[in-house]
Amino acid sequence: MNQGIEVVGLYVHDQGEALAFYVEKLGFRVHTDVGNGDYRWLTVQHPDQPSFQLGLFTPGPPVLDAATAQTVREIVAKGAMPPLVLTVDDCRAAYDRMLAQGVEFTQEPVERYGTVDAGFRDPSGNGWKMIQRRG
Repeated sequence: MNQGIEVVGLYVHDQGEALAFYVEKLGFRVHTDVGNGDYRWLTVQHPDQPSFQLGLFTPGPPVLDAATAQTVREIVAKGAMPPLVLTVDDCRAAYDRMLAQGVEFTQEPVERYGTVDAGFRDPSGNGWKMIQRRG
């Protein structure tokens, strides 16, 4: 039996805005975009990882009640969720390209631990660490 993680969810405040960010600025592709009433199942995937999906979900029913959803939105907006990690071949080049596209960086590229890394946020406040693959 094959097992593995196929989808990891990320809370965003606006799915349309998140979709534009992940597709237009980070180069992800839409995998699934279906709705059921007010609920929308939206996933994207990195072109180099076709078996893994990143779910872009808004906090709310049917998963969360209104009060909990509001708390989650506030926590995400503060950047308090653990960062996700994006690996790249050249961190400085990716930084320059993404900065020119309007990505909000929280940390410029820095050499440490034998590689180069930078930090950025998506429009909802989710933090990302961008790490250069070791040669």
